[in-house]
Amino acid sequence: MDIETMVLHGGYKPDPQTGSTAEPIHQTTAYAYAKADEISDVFRGYAPGYIYSRLANPTSSALERRLTELEEGVGCLTTASGMAAIASVAMGLTRAGDHIVASRGLFGGTISFFVKTLGRFGVETSFVDAEDTDGFRGALKTNTKFIFVETIGNPKMDVPDIPAAADIAHAACLPLVVDSTLTTPVLIRPKEFGADIVIHSLSKFINGHGNSIGGAIIDTGNYDWANGAFADIRELAAKAGKLAFLAHLRMLIYRDLGCCPSPFNSFMHLTGIEGLTMRMERHCQNAQALAEWLAAHPNVKGVEYPGLASNAYHETANKLFGGRYGAMLTFRLGSKDAAMKFIDATELAQNLANLGDSKTLIIHPASTIFSEFAPEERERMGAPDDLIRVSVGIESVKDIIADFDSALQSL
Repeated sequence: MDIETMVLHGGYKPDPQTGSTAEPIHQTTAYAYAKADEISDVFRGYAPGYIYSRLANPTSSALERRLTELEEGVGCLTTASGMAAIASVAMGLTRAGDHIVASRGLFGGTISFFVKTLGRFGVETSFVDAEDTDGFRGALKTNTKFIFVETIGNPKMDVPDIPAAADIAHAACLPLVVDSTLTTPVLIRPKEFGADIVIHSLSKFINGHGNSIGGAIIDTGNYDWANGAFADIRELAAKAGKLAFLAHLRMLIYRDLGCCPSPFNSFMHLTGIEGLTMRMERHCQNAQALAEWLAAHPNVKGVEYPGLASNAYHETANKLFGGRYGAMLTFRLGSKDAAMKFIDATELAQNLANLGDSKTLIIHPASTIFSEFAPEERERMGAPDDLIRVSVGIESVKDIIADFDSALQSL
C-alpha cells in the first residue's frame, strides 16, 4: 500500500466480533487464562499470548504493527516516551566499558542521557559533526557498539549523510541507529538508506496533537543479529531470527525497566497517525514559506532550514527527503534579550517545550532544553543564546507570518 493508505489501514482489520473499525483500548493490567498450563506455555514462549501489559498489550501491538509497516521493518517495540526508546536501545546494545559514536547536534535530552546517565555506568560517547563522515570513521574504537544520528539535528538543524554513516557502521559490523522523529516515514524511510534501527518520539509529529507521550523502536531487518557484534543477541537469534534484537529488548530491558506505553496513549497515537501524511505536507509547505520570509527580514541575523538553497545541508537533505524538509527551523536575533522579547511578543505561536504539534510552537533552547550545559557547549550543540527554535504548525501560513512580523517589529 502507499503510505497515504497505510496510515489508515496498516496493521489492522475490523474486529471480527464487533466490526469495530477503530482499535479497542485494552485498558487492562493482565490477561486471564482458563488453565494453568496455558499461561505457563505463554510465559515460556511455547505459545503466543498476552501476560501483563508491562510486556505487551493488544492496543500497543496494533500501533507496533502499523509502525512496522510504515517503516517497512520486521518488527517494532513501542515505549512510554521517545527517551525511553533511546534508553532501551542504548542499554540493550551496551555494557559498562563500551563506547558509542553520535552526531553532535542531537536533542539536549539525548546528549544528557548519553553523557550523564550512561556515563555513570561506564559507557562513553564520542560526538562528531553530522557532516564529518571521516570523523565518524575516526571516532570508532574497538569497544564501539553503535553509531547514532538524527535525520535532522535538534536544534542544530544538521543533516547527516545517512548512507555514508551506514557504510561506516556496517564495515565495522555495527548497527546504525537513526532517530527519525523530525522527519517521520512520510519524508524518509531510513531503512532504504542503510539504517538498522529507527527510533521515533511518537509524542511529536506522529501523534501530531500534543496530547500523548510515546516512543517506538523499529528494527528494519538490515542488521544480521545472528552474526553481529553482540554475543547475547547472537544466541537469541537462533530462536528469534530477525526479531532477535526486539526479543532481547522485550525480555530484558523493556521487561525489567517498565518502559511500556499506556494503552490509552497507544490509541491516541493510532488516531494521530491517520492524518500524518496530510499534516506533514502542510507542515513542510508552511516551514518553507516561513523560512524564506525570515531569511529576507532585516531584523533576523540568520536562519537554519534545510529547505533553503543557501543551507549547508540542502543538497544532503534533498537526497534523503525528496524535496520536503520538515517542519522545524531556527533563527537568530543577535542577542538573548532580543530572543526573549520576540517570544514574549508573539500571540499565535505557543511558547513550550515540545514540537510536532499541529500548532506553531516556539522556544528559547539555551535557557530551557540546553540550560544544563555551559555556553561553549551550547554553541557546539547549535543552541546559542540568541537562537529561537520553531516547530511550524499547519495554521494559515499568512497568520503565522503576521504573528512573527508583529513580534519582530516590536524589537
